[in-house]
Amino acid sequence: MSIVSSIQKNVIAALSALHNQPFSEKDFQINLTKPEFEGDYTVVLFSLVKSLRQSPDAIGNQLGQELIKLNPGFFTGYNIIKGFLNLSIDDSYWINLLRENHADICYGKKEMNGKKVMVEYSSPNTNKPLHLGHLRNNFLGWSVSEILKANGYQVIKSAIVNDRGIHICKSMIAWQLFANGATPESTNTKGDHFVGDYYVQFNDQYKLQVEKLIKEGVDKETAEKTAPIMKATQQMLLDWEEGKPAVMELWKTMNQWVYAGFDITYKRIGSNFDIVYYESNTYMLGKNIVQQGLDKKIFYQKEDGSIWIDLTADGLDEKIVQRKDGTSVYITQDIGLALQKYEEYKIDQSIYVIGNEQNYHMKVLQLICKKLGMPNADNIFHLSYGMVELTSGKMKSREGTVVDADDLVDEMVATAQQHTEELGKVKDFTEAELKDLYDILGLGAMKFYLLRVDPKKTMVFNPQESIDFHGFTGPFVQYTYARIQSILRKVVNGEWSMVNGQWSMVNDESSVVNGELPMVNEELGEALLKLEKEVLVILEQYPAAIEQACIEHNPSVIASYIFNLAKTFNSFYTEHSIANAETATKKQLRLQLATMTANVIKSGMQLLGIRVPERM
Repeated sequence: MSIVSSIQKNVIAALSALHNQPFSEKDFQINLTKPEFEGDYTVVLFSLVKSLRQSPDAIGNQLGQELIKLNPGFFTGYNIIKGFLNLSIDDSYWINLLRENHADICYGKKEMNGKKVMVEYSSPNTNKPLHLGHLRNNFLGWSVSEILKANGYQVIKSAIVNDRGIHICKSMIAWQLFANGATPESTNTKGDHFVGDYYVQFNDQYKLQVEKLIKEGVDKETAEKTAPIMKATQQMLLDWEEGKPAVMELWKTMNQWVYAGFDITYKRIGSNFDIVYYESNTYMLGKNIVQQGLDKKIFYQKEDGSIWIDLTADGLDEKIVQRKDGTSVYITQDIGLALQKYEEYKIDQSIYVIGNEQNYHMKVLQLICKKLGMPNADNIFHLSYGMVELTSGKMKSREGTVVDADDLVDEMVATAQQHTEELGKVKDFTEAELKDLYDILGLGAMKFYLLRVDPKKTMVFNPQESIDFHGFTGPFVQYTYARIQSILRKVVNGEWSMVNGQWSMVNDESSVVNGELPMVNEELGEALLKLEKEVLVILEQYPAAIEQACIEHNPSVIASYIFNLAKTFNSFYTEHSIANAETATKKQLRLQLATMTANVIKSGMQLLGIRVPERM
């Protein structure tokens, strides 16, 4: 039970005893006490004034006295400032928290709850490499999956690959026209970059042909439809749908080139999936559902044979679900895949990590599923996120101005190397250790920067700012972890050892009892110092941060929490020595404090998909 829950329970018991009526946690609010006031946690009393017909100060005095009377080993005192009851918590609570959890690498995580969630993310097209937008998507999807696991859910990570359609045929036509048989191997080019280059070439050639037709007197709309390269692409799409062998063989070959490239990128950025769906296998899904919807009069058919649903009564509009030629549209296959996911895995929730430009589409998808009475309809959740831009502005893949994920990762690693070498603290590292360190720092900087922002917000990615070792960044947190590890190595140095998860002196056990820290009010004989308690207060909040991040599907909660912990520990260590602590008992306490802080930082960073270096 968290300390806030404990305080709530005590306050409810005290109020009920004083006023002989039931209360709940909704009747009052508990916050951390502001730094300028004495106390640890504050009960906000104003919401009780009306029902109890007493002044805030009168309520506070009665409540404070009753709390100490009911639980004197937990509450040590109180004061009232303008309607706020500030409570002081006995130091033994914090000492016990430290003793019991400092060596627990699973601290804050919950037991399995028996519920199953599928998280769909990435969703790339096979006509171009992954780009910066895909990075935010992948990092969000992967991190949310890990946060869900930490809260006890069984998680299935999935992706849907958009491997068919006119955009895929554009790359294929361009390859036929311009490649002269070239392959990724013959050109020593990563497969997804190789195919993406032909997608750009298609659009370059298409523009030239449209301009030429316009100069010859053809209007723009007609020129765009009749440009030879576009007509060839449209014919290729028809040939693909008819299954013509030569087209299918080229399609499979070029997709394999792209998949090989994707796999390299996914491995490098630490993204993975338990199941991958392919649009070429799913685009026919949902046609049976459309017929069922027609029979139930949920859908209706127009004179041209196309099938629609009218959602105007629900505040949306009319939506086509099947073309007049009987082919599916995107919403149709999404309905079919939603049902397939449920039938295959019996998931309790289906989370779609998709950009906010698809907000309307996702509303329509869920509403249609509900009207069809599909068993998973209420459990569809759209994790909508804002677009990410560079400081130089928006990106356009067809113009070749998109920043490829691989190029950005390379840039981040190179920047990490530059910053680290400027600090000059890695002269004793081997070449392999340096390479690994630069990867850890570069990727960590990028992931932390992209995840520290609430997913709903549009953001600008600044590579140079993300690598700063002193700001709200991944490298700052990573440096704090490495610093703690260095402290522990130096302080221990044969004098202290970890036995059964407890620090103790090798040659002097007089300061410890069974390898455990003495009780604060007994053997310790001195109170926790302000900064020691501040670190412990934040450490106590880690389970609540994991839970909040899960409820909100928001990794930025974890990023903010870890940064705050790292910053507070650095403030503590600036003021108080571990190696030269005032007493052996203080040294023991601070060793445990440093150990637990390092464990929580490592745990939290893992939830973000970020590694932490043991030294740097």
